[in-house]
Amino acid sequence: MASSISTNRSSPIQVAKYILEAVKMEQSLFALPFAYIGMLLAQQSFPGLDTFLWITIAMIGARNAGMALNRVIDRDMDAKNPRTQSRHIPQGLLTKRPLIILAIIGITATIVSAGMLNTTALVLSPVAIFAIVGYSYVKRISWMTHFFLGCTLSIAPAGAWIAVTGHLPIEGIILTASVAAFASGFDIFNTINDVDFDRANRVNAIPARFGVATALWVSRVLHTLTSVGLLVLGVLMSLAWPYYVAWITATLILLWEHQLLAKDLGNIMKVFSSLNALVSMTMLLGTILTLVVS
Repeated sequence: MASSISTNRSSPIQVAKYILEAVKMEQSLFALPFAYIGMLLAQQSFPGLDTFLWITIAMIGARNAGMALNRVIDRDMDAKNPRTQSRHIPQGLLTKRPLIILAIIGITATIVSAGMLNTTALVLSPVAIFAIVGYSYVKRISWMTHFFLGCTLSIAPAGAWIAVTGHLPIEGIILTASVAAFASGFDIFNTINDVDFDRANRVNAIPARFGVATALWVSRVLHTLTSVGLLVLGVLMSLAWPYYVAWITATLILLWEHQLLAKDLGNIMKVFSSLNALVSMTMLLGTILTLVVS
């Protein structure tokens, strides 16, 4: 049942709080660290403050625009799904309007930031916009939705690399592919609890289409590719030892994730909300220390 609270009765501060909760700002820790990794590896040093700030604004803008639009586009589906009925629009805590405004602000910030970085980033910015808008519709037509989301989130390191150098070499492509595999794998986790609902409502996802056991194996393969890709990147770029310490740690975290899920699928939210962010933060710390000791 929808809450009696609505944006018409809520103060601006309360509405702002609801918006931040709706777009799950804390989950920026999944993708933003990889954007910084792309930025640092592309330049092989710490960039100027202006470059850092524009990349940060672009990534936060794109990510929050995508989340806001997802909440708007999926509002009717969220109201039916027991797992998502507590979200802000189904409860009546938010209307579409503030989230659409946030999405417009985020998209504008992304385009402006890309223009401030370089011409190539500006020209390619519509690709990012298409991806963040399109994700919410892919699950309605294909079980490949996880891979589309993975590619969407992998725009973070690719965009940051291009922002620094104006192009994307093989090293940047390997990093981008590794992040795509990482994000695709953990998005599969996020849909395991929705198997019954997805099947009943014709929502396409790998767990609903092929079963939970197969979905977990697909995720394991994807995260293996993530680990291999990050290792190949380090070797190809002749990175210093802190990178490999971070790589070993991140790989162990991924293994831990899959062990937790093999024991109990009730650990999904712990894995999705905490451990995935730890993987990206670990790799960012390793990359920073690599530049410090090099």
